[in-house]
Amino acid sequence: MNEIKKVAIQQLGYGFIKDLPKGKDEYYLRNQQNRSGIQYRALTALEIEILVRNGNSSDDWSKLLVSNAFNPELVKNCSFFGLVRIGNLETTCLCFSDLTVPVGLYNSTIISSDFGNNVAIHSVNYLSHYIIGDEVIINNVNELVTTNHAKFGNGILKKGESESVRIWLELCNENTGRKVLPFNGMTTADAYLWTRNRHDKVLQDKFIELTEKQFDNKLGYYGKIGDRTVIKNCRIIKDTWIGTDAYLKGANKIKNITINSNEIARTQIGEGSELVNGIIGYGCRVFYGIKAVRFIMSDYSQLKYGARLINSFLGPNATISCCEVLNSLIYPAHEQHHNNSFLCAALVMGQSNIAAGATLGSNHNSRGADGEVIMGRGFWPGLCVSIKHNSIFPSFTILNKGDYNYELNIPIPFSLISNDYVKDELVVMPGYWFLYNFYALARNAWKYQNRDNRKNIDQYFEYDYLAPDSVNELMKGRDVIALAVAKAQLLKEKKSTTINEDQLIQLGYKLLTTKTKKEIDQLDVFVEGFENSKRRTRLIKCHDAFSMFEKMIFMYGMDQLLLKLTQNGMKNLSTKVKAIKTTGVAIEWSNIGGQLIPTKSVQTMLQQIKSDKLNSWHDVHAFYQMQTDKYLAKKNLHALYCLELIEGVSISGLSNKKLNEWLDRYQAIKEEVTQKIKSSREKDYTNPFRKMVYENQAEMDVIVGDLKDNSFIEQQNTEQQKLNQFIVEFKQALKAK
Repeated sequence: MNEIKKVAIQQLGYGFIKDLPKGKDEYYLRNQQNRSGIQYRALTALEIEILVRNGNSSDDWSKLLVSNAFNPELVKNCSFFGLVRIGNLETTCLCFSDLTVPVGLYNSTIISSDFGNNVAIHSVNYLSHYIIGDEVIINNVNELVTTNHAKFGNGILKKGESESVRIWLELCNENTGRKVLPFNGMTTADAYLWTRNRHDKVLQDKFIELTEKQFDNKLGYYGKIGDRTVIKNCRIIKDTWIGTDAYLKGANKIKNITINSNEIARTQIGEGSELVNGIIGYGCRVFYGIKAVRFIMSDYSQLKYGARLINSFLGPNATISCCEVLNSLIYPAHEQHHNNSFLCAALVMGQSNIAAGATLGSNHNSRGADGEVIMGRGFWPGLCVSIKHNSIFPSFTILNKGDYNYELNIPIPFSLISNDYVKDELVVMPGYWFLYNFYALARNAWKYQNRDNRKNIDQYFEYDYLAPDSVNELMKGRDVIALAVAKAQLLKEKKSTTINEDQLIQLGYKLLTTKTKKEIDQLDVFVEGFENSKRRTRLIKCHDAFSMFEKMIFMYGMDQLLLKLTQNGMKNLSTKVKAIKTTGVAIEWSNIGGQLIPTKSVQTMLQQIKSDKLNSWHDVHAFYQMQTDKYLAKKNLHALYCLELIEGVSISGLSNKKLNEWLDRYQAIKEEVTQKIKSSREKDYTNPFRKMVYENQAEMDVIVGDLKDNSFIEQQNTEQQKLNQFIVEFKQALKAK
């Protein structure tokens, strides 16, 4: 049976804080929170008379305080309990979108709350323990209440609470083994670092300590609603902190939530939303029947159209629609739009797109819910892809339609993975993006950068497909290809493959650079360790992929070399070349929440957390900012190092002749890339099977647009023309004494 207690009416609105500090009243925290600067006074006898005449009531009129510009005629049919303070009320209306309502308080039950100037409070059935800013509109809300133990979505405990009520986020794994404490301001980088290194108890305890010391454990904090926020037609809003300029309409339930919003990054919560135990960042959009429980949405992320986000972290500039996401940590620029896609127990490193019908994540196996999937940035599964077990994918992996019934560990980036059901083989095509869809690869990099709406760039998110992480994978990937080709050639010649691995790789390099494409393609090239099964894994297009890998690494290095040499103009180029040193280069890199940081620096930071040198999340975030400030210079040095490595020479020792040769090769590669971008899109216009759904070419041009009007291709052509002119000028400057 429900336990219904009876208390005196005189208690309603009082006793919010039970155990008061010595010398404090129950409003001391409320007074600290209310920073409106409004000077309140007691009501006059005439004001009380007018309020009563207008159908208002109060348990104690002396507890209703107002500003000097208070107008009692603008308060009607309200019941007041406890200490209520009201700012200026002017005879005017507040208008927002298609809603226009008069200033004042009408038809509401109000308990122990503060109101700023010129608020419009209409038909709030139960409003309790809130501090409300200026020009706030609240219209038709069933319940708007704060309890004395409100935590506003943060994973903390209030005084006297047991661990059993603490909110955790169970990320990347369903068995709680990687759980973290959510907090307002938590980044994808914070979550990633916390989910890793679980064996290091000292570090894990420090993360908890950093979080708990960031918040006050006192009971009695009020909810807040910032200036110019609009709330209409919502049912239940409980223990929720709301910033300025937010817009909430038609939400069913919002409980234990922080909603960050301000005048330049407005957050909107829409119809049918149900949000429990979470943090919502600045500039977010939440609409149309979504359900989110134990979650964080980073700045400028979106949750729409019935999506479910449970025990998960959604990174900045990411969108989830229609689908279900469980126990996942998602980096920036993720897209998942389809009702029948499912993501579980996953670490998704951003710039990803999840297709319809994709079911991704190692859900329960026969022994426990302990599986995980790690997806490098640029991950792209095709329609109806199913991943059932532990898997790791490098940068820019695309999976062809199919069921992948075994664990996968793919070491080669930019690959297309598919099943050959006839031969019962796993097929890996390295360099697929470079060979067949350069348009999408290049455009996506531009798109993600262009759509990064963040106003405060405290972390540099790398969107380029060529960066320290992906290029390192390209370097390792070409070794894998070379090793496999060498073994295939020796097996064809019926020779032993048990020679030194380095020797095999060198043999593979020789074969891939001296034999023709036809000769390499005729080899049966197989690799081991890609899939945990007895079937074979075949590599295809090895010659083409190896060639493109070499070109991309070279292009990455030359991009950065020319940037380095010309950052202060084109004078003294030869001297600048001789001065280039790659000592101190950061070779290994980690993707920390979408930010690339040298692995050694990350390890140093973790040690500093353990030693209390970094003793707050503010300090940790300052570290991210410091790495952001250093990133482009470190990336430049890494690229120069890679260039020296693949060319086998020191840049400082380059002759002008050799540098000119590099420039010619670089220009040719850039022209090839520009052409590949165009041709990979052009096939959509020339393929008869793509054209057959249109009556004629004219109709096709209307529907999909004329290829010559493609703004991205035109942009690439323009950039290529600029580069051609730049190289002419560079060569001239190089000749100058």
